[in-house]
Amino acid sequence: MAIMSETLTSAMTPVMHRVISNVSETADTATLTFEPLNDGLPKGEWGQFNMIWAEGIGEAPISFSRVPVDNTVVHTIRAVGSVTKALCALRPGEYVGLRGPFGAGWPIQAARGHDIVLVAGGIGLAPLRPVVHEILENREDYDKVTLVIGARTAHDIPFLDEVHRWRTGGLLKVRITVDQDCSHWNGNVGIVTNELHRVVIDDPGSVAMICGPEIMMRFVCKQLEDSGFARDNILVTMERNMRCGLGLCGHCQLGAKFICTDGPVMNWVDAGPLIGVREL
Repeated sequence: MAIMSETLTSAMTPVMHRVISNVSETADTATLTFEPLNDGLPKGEWGQFNMIWAEGIGEAPISFSRVPVDNTVVHTIRAVGSVTKALCALRPGEYVGLRGPFGAGWPIQAARGHDIVLVAGGIGLAPLRPVVHEILENREDYDKVTLVIGARTAHDIPFLDEVHRWRTGGLLKVRITVDQDCSHWNGNVGIVTNELHRVVIDDPGSVAMICGPEIMMRFVCKQLEDSGFARDNILVTMERNMRCGLGLCGHCQLGAKFICTDGPVMNWVDAGPLIGVREL
């Protein structure tokens, strides 16, 4: 019992990190890189998240936007509440506490040898970015790869320089669409599902990974099902009000599932019946 208590205490105690960079991605989104003051956290994987603590304000669950390397941790954060606004305002040299990594990530290894479709809505590109990195680093292990990005406007697309390199590098197909046109945008205008109609899928073992607003994910998953994807090969990452990261507090409960432990990445067999229920 003492060992269990010690383990729980350790998992609930933030490990202090120093901010080493804060890069603006969009008007309300920033990518922060942290380094531990002493021993760091265990290495996280694609799709997992940390709880990030802003002193005196609270914690927020944030997925990795790059798999940790060299003991540094990278998170891309959108300023939508008191905690995330405080985190986005941090400057190099300031401190935060991190706990984690938590949750189930993208099963990218299971996609080896198959076509992959990645669908991101706005900041939903952040949890999928490590998947793109993995694919590009091991491109020979995967067949056709298509990334579909949707955003409100062109100004709301994060990682623009990287996205441009992905589009011009020839190693994967990148399709971008925005909801609202603007003077300097000469690309597609419309919803993400319109772009999916243009994606040719001919591998019965194709794998899809989706991150974005729940309503977007419902329509995308339905369309992928209709195009022949197996439900257990359609993967989504869920965003809920996670507090403990350990499945103890119940804040992120969705039906019989706890998103912090059973997710945030779930297949559509499990997630579909849950997010389709209003106000569950």
